Parts: sequence; structure tokens; C-alpha cells
Amino acid sequence: MSADPGTHPERLGVVATWRLTPTSAKALLAGVFVNRLGGFLQIFLILFLTERGFSAGQAGLALGVEGAGGVLGTLLGGYLSDRISARSATLISMLGSAALLVSILYVSYYPALLVVVLLVGVVGQIYRPAAQAMITELVPRAQLVMVTAMYRLCLNLGTTAAPLVGVALLMVSYDLLFWAEALAAVTYGLIAVRYLPRRGRPGGAPAEPETEPEPEPAGPGEPARSGYLAVFSDFRYVCYLGAVFLIIMVHVQYTTTLPLAIADAELSLWWYGAVVTLNAALVVTCEVPATRWVQAWPLPVIAVFGFGLFALGYGIYAIAIVPVFLILGTLIWTSSEIIGGPTTNAYPGLVAPAHLRGRYFGAMQSAIGIGFTVGPILGVFLWSQVGQAVWLWTAGVAVLASLLALIGMRYRDPTTTAATGPVRAPAPTAEAEPAS
Repeated sequence: MSADPGTHPERLGVVATWRLTPTSAKALLAGVFVNRLGGFLQIFLILFLTERGFSAGQAGLALGVEGAGGVLGTLLGGYLSDRISARSATLISMLGSAALLVSILYVSYYPALLVVVLLVGVVGQIYRPAAQAMITELVPRAQLVMVTAMYRLCLNLGTTAAPLVGVALLMVSYDLLFWAEALAAVTYGLIAVRYLPRRGRPGGAPAEPETEPEPEPAGPGEPARSGYLAVFSDFRYVCYLGAVFLIIMVHVQYTTTLPLAIADAELSLWWYGAVVTLNAALVVTCEVPATRWVQAWPLPVIAVFGFGLFALGYGIYAIAIVPVFLILGTLIWTSSEIIGGPTTNAYPGLVAPAHLRGRYFGAMQSAIGIGFTVGPILGVFLWSQVGQAVWLWTAGVAVLASLLALIGMRYRDPTTTAATGPVRAPAPTAEAEPAS
């Protein structure tokens, strides 16, 4: 099936995009959903460890170690995606994390347990840049933002349902919880074996090289750069990474600082539940349909609305923590998430050199991971120091993120810009051959 000649491909709707998406990409989205549906470790690790007799401090440290491992894992995943292929990186991530997850049940010596948890964090996150690099390879450029919105939907649906599934399993036993998460990882691995292509592109497009390509020629007097050094030498992309890091630090405040503010205002915590539910419901139901129009917006517009509306939404919280401002502020910053999320997450695939695509996505995912780690610490500290004025600080950080995004998010035509290399995508009608 091909798009109607009169249809602007960048404005294809959800159904049309889904019909044009290769089977291998659809299978990848299904695998991501299954994997996130079984993502119980971060939710229940503290309860599991305290139930096994470890102190709350030891359990909290273990969770922090797992998070740090996740940041390292995204960087490693980017490297492996470029070096050995996204498919191979996915298999390492899923099969390796399945074995490590089960081993947690049988390790009682605390230092050894920390090592295992660290490895779970590292290996379990390798798949993230690999998945996005694979989507970029499989999907035509005009559909990339919409398919990225679908990818985010799979992540969000799986993450939302995981606690409910986990509680049901926990009522039977902790062992079942860990075995179920391992099974989810193995299932994604089997999907990768069956449906994801080996290194190379569907539809007869040229294959990626098996070895690390030669770095781009350097200018006179400049050393040649490759790997992550080349990624972090890209000034605009570093600005983009800074914007992502800052906006994640702002975004995460609704899970840490906002409940403190609501309790301090002597409101019922029911209002916090309402805010969280409103955000989740709007993102799940509205982000993919809205992307039909948003995907065609110029990147500067995405930078302003996708980042800047966080400043307005959180700034409204600064007026007063009362129900009307809670709902209004949440509606505004959630619209920022809906507008900016898909394009921001797809952006590395639009500008990365083909041989560095995994690393570009790995750098983005690591910026997200660091933001989620640092954000709660800084937010709670600021709240303890300045109280309600914390929302003015977060609004200011969101404005800075928007400015960095304006600098960093600039489209570079990969067919004419040597620095980015070609982003070769299959024709809209091509279907990937399943790997044997």
C-alpha cells in the first residue's frame, strides 16, 4: 500500500502510518510493550529486599545502583547497536537481563547482590537505544515521528499496567514476580530472533558495515573523531542533550515535589492522584492522534511549545497550590509533553550519521536517565529551602531548556549534509523479511 499522491506523507494519520509500517517494526513495538509490562524490578525492589531482611537504607542504595546501571546501559547499548547491530544488542539485553533477574532471588550476600543489581540495570537498558536505532532503520523518515509516538505509547501502556500485574503476582510470591519479568524479557528476545532483521536494511537497501566505519575526515589541524567523542563534539546535539536533561529534571518534579507541596497546602492527597491520573490519561489517549499534525511542525516551534509550556504549567503551580491551579497547570505542561515528546525522542534518528545512530540515541537516553536521577534530589532540596518558590525555579529551568532546544534542534538534510551521513529508509511498501 502506498500513500495517496495528494497526501502529505508527513501528515499521515495513525491508521495510514500503521498500515505502511513494516512487520518487523510492528513486532519491535509489541516486544517493547511486553517487556515494559513485565517491568517490576524498579517498582518492587525495595519491598522485596526489606522483606528479605535488608534495611531500608540498603534497599534504597540497591535501587540507586540499579538506576546508575541503567545510565551506563544506555551508553553501552548505543555502542553495541552501532558496533554489532541493534538486533544483536537487543538479544544481549533481553536474554542477559532475564538470567540476571532470576539470579537476584538466590543471592543473599549484600555486596554480591549490589553487583547483580548493577548488572541488571546495565544489561536491561541496552535495548532502549537499540530499539530506537532499529525503528529509524526500518521506518521511512516521513513516518519516524509518528512511529516514535507509537513506541512511546507502548512504553507508557506497559509502564502503567506493570504495577497492577505486579501486585497480582506478588500476592502469590516474590519468586513469581521475578520469573515473570524474566519471561517478559525472553519473550521480547524471541520476537527479536523471529522478526528483527540482521544487520542490513529491508527492501534491498544497502547493508550497514559489519565493522566500525572510518570516522569522518577532520578539518585541518583537527584530530579525527569517532564513537561518543564524535557525538559530544556535535555542538548543536550537545545543546539538545542539555535541553532533554533539564526538561526531564523539571518533568520529574510532579512525582516528588508536587505531593510534598499538596500535603503542605493541606489538600487531600486525592488531588495528587487526580493530577497523576489526568496526565497519564491525556498522554496515552491524545499523544498519538495529536502527532498527526505536530509531526509536520518546524523544529523551532516544537522547541518552544514542547519545552516552554512546562514553564507555564509549573509556573501556575507557583501562584497557589489549590485545585483549580493544579488542574490548569497539569493540563498545560501535559500538553507540552504531548507536543514535544514524539519529535524530541525521534530527533536523534533525524540528524545522526548512520554509523553513529545508536550512540546518538544512547546519549539521549543517558541524558534522560541522569535527569530522572538528579531531578528528584534537587527538587526536594529546593523545596526544603525555598518552599513554594520551587515552582518558579522549575519554570526558569524549563525556559532554559527551551532556549537550548531552539539552538540544538535544527534539521540537517542527511542527503546533502556530509556530516550526518545518509539515513536510508525502506520504501513505504517494503516489508522486512523475518530473520531466521
